Amino acid sequence: MAARGTLARWAAVALLVTVLVALPSVVAALPADDADVPAADLRAAVLAASDVGFSGYAVSAGGLALPVSDRLTAAADLFSDRTLMRVWWRDPDEHRVDVVAAAGETGVHRDPGGTWTWDFEAGTATRGRPASLALPAPPDLLPAALGRRLLSEATDEEVTRVGARRVAGRDALGLRVVPAEPASSVARVDVWVDPASGLPLQVQVFGEDAVLPALDTRFLDLDLAVPPADVVAFTPPPDATVLTAPDTEGLIAEAGERAPDVRLPPELAGLPRRSFHGVPGAVGVYGRGVTLLAAVPVPQRLAAGLREALTASPEAVVDPLGTRVAAGPLGLMLAERPGGPAYVLTGTVTLDALGEAARRLPGAPA
Repeated sequence: MAARGTLARWAAVALLVTVLVALPSVVAALPADDADVPAADLRAAVLAASDVGFSGYAVSAGGLALPVSDRLTAAADLFSDRTLMRVWWRDPDEHRVDVVAAAGETGVHRDPGGTWTWDFEAGTATRGRPASLALPAPPDLLPAALGRRLLSEATDEEVTRVGARRVAGRDALGLRVVPAEPASSVARVDVWVDPASGLPLQVQVFGEDAVLPALDTRFLDLDLAVPPADVVAFTPPPDATVLTAPDTEGLIAEAGERAPDVRLPPELAGLPRRSFHGVPGAVGVYGRGVTLLAAVPVPQRLAAGLREALTASPEAVVDPLGTRVAAGPLGLMLAERPGGPAYVLTGTVTLDALGEAARRLPGAPA
C-alpha cells in the first residue's frame, strides 16, 4: 500500500509538471498592454524591488551541454535541463525554493545564517553557510533574482525598452541589455518586468546569432503577497541524516589551496578583476553583469579529466594555448603549462577572448 501511495503521489507531481510547463505558450499568446515607461525608470523599479515578497511557480530551461565532472553535475544541470521550481520568497535572506520533478523534490531553505538543502527522497538535510563565491543554486535562476542581478550591473547606455508581453498572467514590460564589452559572447538579455511590483517575471539570455535563448527562466504563476514565515523555515526531521556542506565548493577551494603562489593579472580579455571576500587569491573573477570570466589554477590530475572531456567535442579548438570549446554563449578552456600549473578559464566570453586571456596568464607560451 505504501508503494502504491508513493507511485500515486509522484504520478500527480508528473501531471502537475506537465500542465505548468505547457501553460506559458498558452498565456503568452494573449495580448499585452504596453506602457510608456522609460527604460531608466523601469530598471530603477526592478532594483528597488529586492524586498518584495511573493510565491508561485517558475521554470528555467537551458540548452547548454557542459563537459563537467560528477562533482559539478548538479550545477551544470541547471543550465542544461528544464527545472520546475516552487518558491516562497519573504526577502533575499529568508526564502524557500523547491525543485519539483517526477522523481522527487529538493528544497533550498534560506535563513539569515545560511541554507538548509532538504532532499525529501534521500532524507538528508545539508547545512551550508553563506559564501561570497559559490556554485549556482536554484534560487539564483529565479527570474526575480537573476533579472535584478543582471540589471544592477548594466549601464544606462546598455539598457533599452522592447515592448510588452504576457508572463504569468500579467502584463510585463521589456528591458533589453546589450553588453558593451567586446569580449562578451552574449548578444542580449531580455528582462520582462511587472511594472506594478518591479519584479522581473522572465529573463532570456541569447548568444550571438541565436534564435532561441540559451537560458530562459520565467514565472508560470505568481502571488504578490509575503508568504508565512513557517512555510519558509526549516527544521530537520528527527529521522533525517544531517550533513554539513563544505565552506567552498570543489574545484574553487581545491585550486586556491593548491596554487597559493599564482598571481593572476588585474585584467583579462579587457575585463577588470573583481574582488570577493574570502576567495583565494589564486582564483580570479573578471567582468560585470552578464559578461563574466573566471580563471582558476588546477592540479594536473583534474586537468587530465577536463582535457579528455573538452577534446571529445567535435567543436573543440586545440592549439598551443590549450583546448577550448563553446556551449552556446558559455566558453570553457583548459590552458596547460609544461612544468607549471594548468588553468581553467570559463565564462560568457568568446573563444577568441579565452585565447587572449590565456596569453596573459603566468607561464603562457611566447
